[in-house]
Parts: sequence; structure tokens; C-alpha cells
Amino acid sequence: MKVKKIIAPTMPEAMKNIRAELGEGAVILNSKIIYTGGFLGLFKKKNIEVIAAIDPNSNQTAREKRPQYSPKEIQEQPLPSVRKASPEAKTGNGAQELKKEITELQSIVRQFKTKDEFRHYPKNIRTLLLYLKDQDVDERYIFEAAEHLAALNEDKQASNSELNTALSEFLQGKLHGFDFGGISYRKKYVNVIGPTGVGKTTTLAKMASEAVLEKRKKIAFITTDTYRIAAIEQLKTYAQLLNVPLEVVYKLEDFQKAIDKFADYDVVFIDTAGRNFREEKYVKDLEKIIDFKKDMETFLVLSLTAKEKDLRDIIKNFSTVPVEKFIFSKVDETSSYGTMYNLIRNEEKGAAYLTAGQSVPEDISEASSKQIIDLVMEGAPG
Repeated sequence: MKVKKIIAPTMPEAMKNIRAELGEGAVILNSKIIYTGGFLGLFKKKNIEVIAAIDPNSNQTAREKRPQYSPKEIQEQPLPSVRKASPEAKTGNGAQELKKEITELQSIVRQFKTKDEFRHYPKNIRTLLLYLKDQDVDERYIFEAAEHLAALNEDKQASNSELNTALSEFLQGKLHGFDFGGISYRKKYVNVIGPTGVGKTTTLAKMASEAVLEKRKKIAFITTDTYRIAAIEQLKTYAQLLNVPLEVVYKLEDFQKAIDKFADYDVVFIDTAGRNFREEKYVKDLEKIIDFKKDMETFLVLSLTAKEKDLRDIIKNFSTVPVEKFIFSKVDETSSYGTMYNLIRNEEKGAAYLTAGQSVPEDISEASSKQIIDLVMEGAPG
């Protein structure tokens, strides 16, 4: 097993370097964003670090037959031999080196197991399936795509490029029928909810800026985030820049008064407090302040840097709130986008926006099925 670490400015460039050094059969073991260079901690450049590997003894061919059913058992593969640690390796740099070596071996074992799951598929298809695995696409959706690609390959022996295109079209087709795009402007109130740290206030300001500058709407702000003084001050700053009013509410009665005050406005944007919404009680607290039965369009903001399991828990606890669509934030802080695909399909709910960065109003774009699949497939081989 030959393992190689590649550092590049973008995932596509990293994949290009991997294929150049390891060949088309290389598989990704891990990828992450790192920051290099700089001076005194400033002006650091963002890069993608990718660890890839190839098994030089692999002799599987494109004539391998695919299974009728998804493989359920994973066979253990033999571990590469490990040199015995010397007494010096037990302390200092030796211990760190041994720990690093063990971690690398564990990654290789996991990769062997993953390869075994797709062993019955031809090499060019298996490479794409491993890529989807690295993008955190749900396994059931990977096997779904595998069957589609295998059928296509049987019919015409498709090239790598054709398989790549077919996979993109297949994934995008599975998102057909879900609602994508930004504010509909069919409802007067736009509400943004979500856990702490996902960028709700900044996202709300970006949406409001679009409403004022592009749609020429008469807007106002309401905030229920009374837990953080900084959040109120931040929204006040945005309100001043846009020259729009802001009301701070503490309870449902205050919310109703603010609604009455803004009766003549086109759109009212509502900011909420960021809490640990994996706990159901905080959702109930929110429902005591905001009347979600109003003429309201509600968006749930989810950070792509969070674990998918945690995001599923958050969505579950917000099940009593009529969420229209998701907003995925921190798109620029990850290189794995399969979570978006999984959540949209699992929850049968579309996406309104993708956000990347703190700049208002620039770092936001309306979501589309094509945009999401393009992100998922950005570094795909072929």
C-alpha cells in the first residue's frame, strides 16, 4: 500500500496531483482544510490536504461482476507489518512517531474495508463510489448510484468521463421535486432559526440586504436574541447600514407589538437566539416568543462543519416548527458536501441558500440542485 499526502489550493488540483503521482486507481483516505505560510500569524493561505493511497498488488479488472444485492459483510484484510518499537520510541518524538504510524495503519485498514464493500464493481466505477464515500454521501445512496452506473457500463462500456457525467446527472435527478431557491416573498415574515455559531445573524443580514438593494422592499428587523448583547449590537449595525428599524422582543406580547408596529412593511426579518437546539426545551422556549402560525417563512440554518448526526438531532427537535427550507452555512470551511445531499433526501426538504464567509451581502448564493451536486462532485475523478 503506497500512501501519499498532497497539499493543493483546491480539491480539483489535489485530485489532479494524486492521479499524476498514484494513478487513476488511487483512493482518498482523508481530506481537510489547512492554513499555510503567513507572517506573524497573518496572511495565511487556505489549502486542501489530501491523503491518498493505492494498492500496487491490486489486479481487479473491469470485467468483475456486480452483486445482485449490496454486500453486507466486510472481510478483514491483513495489516501491513509494523516494526517493533524501540525503547527510545516509548518517550518523546519516538512515541509521537509510533502514534502517527498507528493512526496511518488504522486509516489503511478502514480503506481496505471500504474497498471491500465495492469490490464487485469495475475499477472505474469503484473509484467514483469511493469518492462519494469520502464526500460522506450516505451508503444507501452510494449503492443506489452504483447500480445505475453498473447498468450503464454494461450497456456501453462507458468512459471515465461519461461515468462521471452520468453520476452527476443521476444525483441531481434524485433531488428533482424538492424546493430550492431563496425567499419567495409570498409571506410577510422571514424567520431564521438554528443552533449557536452557525451564522444566523450574518445570514439574515445578507438576505435583508438582497431584499432592500435588489428587490427594493421596505423591510424591518425583529430580534429575539436577548442572550447576547453582541448579537443585538451586530443587528443594530446592519439595521443602520440599511436604514431600517429594529425591535428587540423578550416575550410573545412584545413580538405581537412589534408585528403591529411593522404592519405597513413589505418584509419583516426575524433573528433568533442561538441555543443548543439538540435539547428540545430550547425549541419550546423559542415557540413561547415567536408565533410560527403567522404569515411566516422559516429557514433552518445548519453548519456544514457539524457532524451529520448532530444536524439530524437538531432537525428532529425542530419538527414542531414549520421549516420551509434549509440554509447551509460555512460552505467554505469544509471539503465534504455529501451531508447536504443526505439531509435533503432524508428530510425531503430543499435548500434556500448556501453561505461562505462573513461579507455582507456578497458571501451568499441561492441554492439549487445543480449547485449542490457540483460541490459534491467537484473533485471527482474522471
